[in-house]
Amino acid sequence: MDLAYIPSPSTGVINLGPIPLRGYAFCIIIGVFVAVWLGNKRWIARGGTAGTVADIAVWAVPFGLVGGRLYHVITDYQLYFSDGEDWVDAFKIWEGGLGIWGAIALGAVGAWIGCRRRGIPLPAYADAIAPGIALAQAIGRWGNWFNQELYGKPTDLPWGLKISAGANRVEGVYHPTFLYESLWCVGVALLVIWADRRFKLGHGRAFALYVAAYCAGRAWIEYMRVDEAHHILGLRLNVWTAIIVFVLAVTYIVISAKVRPGREEIVEAKKADAADAVDATPDADAEKADAAKSDADESVDLAKADPADEVVERKAVEDIKDKDGAGNGAGAGGR
Repeated sequence: MDLAYIPSPSTGVINLGPIPLRGYAFCIIIGVFVAVWLGNKRWIARGGTAGTVADIAVWAVPFGLVGGRLYHVITDYQLYFSDGEDWVDAFKIWEGGLGIWGAIALGAVGAWIGCRRRGIPLPAYADAIAPGIALAQAIGRWGNWFNQELYGKPTDLPWGLKISAGANRVEGVYHPTFLYESLWCVGVALLVIWADRRFKLGHGRAFALYVAAYCAGRAWIEYMRVDEAHHILGLRLNVWTAIIVFVLAVTYIVISAKVRPGREEIVEAKKADAADAVDATPDADAEKADAAKSDADESVDLAKADPADEVVERKAVEDIKDKDGAGNGAGAGGR
């Protein structure tokens, strides 16, 4: 008899008054808001403008949702296109089934489109939102808890997850792999934030660190799961995916650090132009002030001039004019 365990919810639907909201969708929505909020704070700290992260997220989030669903449906096609299955269920995203690999890949395409429209380098944007994505995953994993899915092997540990009998599941206590991954993602977010502050990561390296750290945890967590999955050489497909993506991320960090060291000084042209305008204003004001001061100095010099000096100068000028007049007269007679 299990004396302690994590209970599963009796239903996956949260009723907000007359509006039913599925727990899975609710967790995804909250995760997106957290990612945009944290990404916006980091983007502003990098020199960007407020609202840019949200504007680009309008492109990235829908692409990410489509990519995540496509990856799930393609890699688990038997759940929707086998005999006795209804292919229409492939569109029921609220029932669960988003592959993070497809979500990140296609979400990056959406972010690239949004960045090009704003004249922003994609790597800098990716660095800013990396920890937020990890936190969004941590929150989103609780959607699996609502759906009683993606749990691990049976266990008698006090933090085991109690699963009730249902379609394609057997009642029992299992490893809460959703919780393991949620906590791991929180750790990944903190790691990226710390490393970014400590080493001033730039040119996409903070994002690559997030990818590598996530893959390291996903590999062993995925190995614990007991839900149906394709296997290659004895390992689940997602374990191989995590290994390959991990190697690619680490390779990018190493090569990028050598080719493009340091961090971008300017991440958003609009911000840079505004800064130039602010810098130019004091210079223009200084020039005007110098000109006014010069005119004032001349006025002061004239005011301080000695009246006796003016009389001497005037008499000398008149003497010169008298001599010129006499000379001109003599010249005229000789002709």
